[in-house]
Amino acid sequence: MPIQTGVRDTIGAIISRPLATLLGLFGIIVLCTALPAYAITPISQSYLAADTIPIGSLVSLKDNTSDQIVPSTVEDAGNLFGVTINDGSSLLSISTSKGKQIQVATSGTVPVIVSDYNGTINQGDSITASPIAGVGMKATDNVRIIGLAQTDLRSGQKQTVKLKDGTQREVLLAQIPLLVNVSYFFKQPDKSIIPETVQKVIDGIAGKKVDTLPIIISGGIFIIMLIVVMSIIYTMIRSSIISIGRNPLSQSSVYRNLLQLSVLVLIILSAGIAAIYFILTKL
Repeated sequence: MPIQTGVRDTIGAIISRPLATLLGLFGIIVLCTALPAYAITPISQSYLAADTIPIGSLVSLKDNTSDQIVPSTVEDAGNLFGVTINDGSSLLSISTSKGKQIQVATSGTVPVIVSDYNGTINQGDSITASPIAGVGMKATDNVRIIGLAQTDLRSGQKQTVKLKDGTQREVLLAQIPLLVNVSYFFKQPDKSIIPETVQKVIDGIAGKKVDTLPIIISGGIFIIMLIVVMSIIYTMIRSSIISIGRNPLSQSSVYRNLLQLSVLVLIILSAGIAAIYFILTKL
């Protein structure tokens, strides 16, 4: 009996170990699945600030300092480096004992205040500083960014904000989770069927950036104008040669017809060029 009991206990231990391992792995998988994809604990450091900065604000280093921060705007986006968070919200924080301390997350996923100032924000969009101090916006030009939006900006509070130049603008403000990863955003060139050289020439003529559709319409008008003008010139020359060949005394009437047709050609060219210029500059 003791021998049988010992064998049974040994077999039970051998079976239970893999079972415990499998249960442990299963628990880890369930835990990871239950957590949001963006639940990454931030790492922060304390910095000095002259005034209170709201939690979730984008901040930049103050010029010529290494430990003082200010709410970020487009003017100091080059010094953009973190997002303000609550004390104790980070996995690892470094603090000093002097002055007013504000914890700034430099990595991880944290809530950040954003607006639709530069367009609707979707998941995965790059976020940079906006004209509103401390508030992020979608990056569309070559600029330093604070990180990537982890959700869409779909709801929030409509607020009228006053900008530094004195103008007012209504924007949608909300907090969304942001994966902090300071880097640079480079705007991808717009894809167009218009050759780059042609686009530059047309932009120079119009004095602005011209969209593809007006260029296509103008090109169609130009081709039609050329076909009509060339047809008139061909018909004019051909009929003049035939008329003079049949009746040399009809030169005066032929010249008169040539003059009339020449005036018609100039009118068509002028009208076509005016229409093209109008489309390129106004549409």
